[in-house]
Amino acid sequence: MTEKITNDDINYFPSISGNNEELLDLLRKTSELLCKWYSDTNKRSPLPLNNEFKVTYPLKNGSDVNNLLSEVEKLIYSSFCPSHPGSLAHLDPPPLTISIIGDLIASGLNNNLLAEELSPSISKLENDICKWLSKKIGFSEDSGGIAASGGTLNNLNALVTAKYSSGLTFNNQAVIITSEDAHVSIKKCAKILGVEDKNIYIVHTDKNGCMHIPSFIKLLNSLIDGGRKIFAVVATFGTTIRGALDPINEIGNICKEKKIWFHIDASIGGVFLLANNKFDNIENFNVCNASSITINPQKLIGIAKTSSILLVSDFNTLKNTFQTGLPYVDSPDDVINRGELGVQGSRPAEIIKLWLGLRFLGMQGIEKILKESLLKKSIFIEKLDENKFEIYSGPLHIVSFLPKRMDAEESNKWTLKVKDLLIKKNYMISRPFYKGQYYLRVVFGNLNTTIQHISELTNLINNFNA
Repeated sequence: MTEKITNDDINYFPSISGNNEELLDLLRKTSELLCKWYSDTNKRSPLPLNNEFKVTYPLKNGSDVNNLLSEVEKLIYSSFCPSHPGSLAHLDPPPLTISIIGDLIASGLNNNLLAEELSPSISKLENDICKWLSKKIGFSEDSGGIAASGGTLNNLNALVTAKYSSGLTFNNQAVIITSEDAHVSIKKCAKILGVEDKNIYIVHTDKNGCMHIPSFIKLLNSLIDGGRKIFAVVATFGTTIRGALDPINEIGNICKEKKIWFHIDASIGGVFLLANNKFDNIENFNVCNASSITINPQKLIGIAKTSSILLVSDFNTLKNTFQTGLPYVDSPDDVINRGELGVQGSRPAEIIKLWLGLRFLGMQGIEKILKESLLKKSIFIEKLDENKFEIYSGPLHIVSFLPKRMDAEESNKWTLKVKDLLIKKNYMISRPFYKGQYYLRVVFGNLNTTIQHISELTNLINNFNA
């Protein structure tokens, strides 16, 4: 007689009959541990200066839950803390409390966005939220979108769709155009698509870090006159180093006229397009002529990772590109399984985090976060010694800077020393390599950073002597 396999003796999984006291106790202990980590953030550096975490491996017998929690505690306290007020290095804000809850619910439900029968309510949620976002940015009723685990993956979804929709899927000479300040994911996606470097055409940027339109037009006409097939033009709405915005109105008009797929990588700046009240230097941008756009709410408004949305002006392009049929899923003919709308098949219910976050904040809350991020950037620039530093910043919440008249070798040494000093003072900023030399970069997406913190930070920088 074979041994009966049940979940009764060892609680491997939540109980389907009973009150799940053990799970409740475990969730309580875990929540307390995480909340303690948040609560004593100011006592630590944004980065752990002493990493005590050591990886352990499965033994013959399973580990006691309390022992695991002890190991988890070491992991937590050896992690980067985006909630620290001095965490200003990257596009990683503190997570919204409601977004944390959304992550818990998504994990607990364990629904799969592959197919509607595996996620009936959440498939509808994702479809409707993407539709709402599409219309919010100015797309028509024919639009829609899909969530994915990060902007790189959604840029890939967009470019696969662009190549397919252009009838150039198997054309190894097909061309893509983007700017020199485009995110590295564009080149990565091109590699995945089999596009050689010689077929990635780069347009230089102007003094403000934006794609130079005369150069773009000259390149585009040259390629067309030479009989080259262009499957996509990619603009950037929020460059990584300085938060610059490519002139998407002009590019969009040209691409519409030439019938070329126009993708906007708005992973950084896309959330600004959601605001009811537009901001200075952003209000006149129009995405209506775009074929697709990537927006990452995780970058600024605190949706816990990962949260990335691809919106397309014509929803049918996603279906036509990726739909292959799911023979192992019994679906009515009129049902679109959302695992057939992008590269990912199985997907977690990440849309719950975004939905809850948007509902929790409301339009006023979203605009408050955006406004404060821009205000803090302005204060930082104002307090940074203009006689000492060259400042590189666009309309968004990112500032890169470097002492005036500093060459590449000097910038390498200076940025290293300043970054090291600042982390010892509990300020974490980044050190990007840009156009031949190193810079220091500050990102103002952390609501825990106060004007007092900014004053202290700029004072440290202004008075630093190498």
